[in-house]
Amino acid sequence: QVQLVESGGDLVQPGGSLRLSCAASGFTFRNYDMSWYRQAPGKERELVASITNSGSTNYADSVKGRFTISRINTANTVYLQMNSLKPEDTAVYYCNTESWIRAYWGKGTLVTVSS
Repeated sequence: QVQLVESGGDLVQPGGSLRLSCAASGFTFRNYDMSWYRQAPGKERELVASITNSGSTNYADSVKGRFTISRINTANTVYLQMNSLKPEDTAVYYCNTESWIRAYWGKGTLVTVSS
């Protein structure tokens, strides 16, 4: 059974940093691409960053240069390092992976950027 468990969300001031973690289980982690999405209040869920099973990365324009996605296959964990946070980064952040059949999601972790 695939499980994705996010952690690391918090209240942070503008300009601050956070690192989100996603612990994965129930599948062969090293074989799968992983992604972080976010959903702000009243908005649709959007892709923030993704990393392939070989380590290639992709970012939304809004976070390029500020966020870094990484993975440690031996720990079955994917990370999202977020620097220079802005109020518009406030959202619930979700970990995601996909098989041929369906997408899998964690329950999310809340990031609030506010002074």
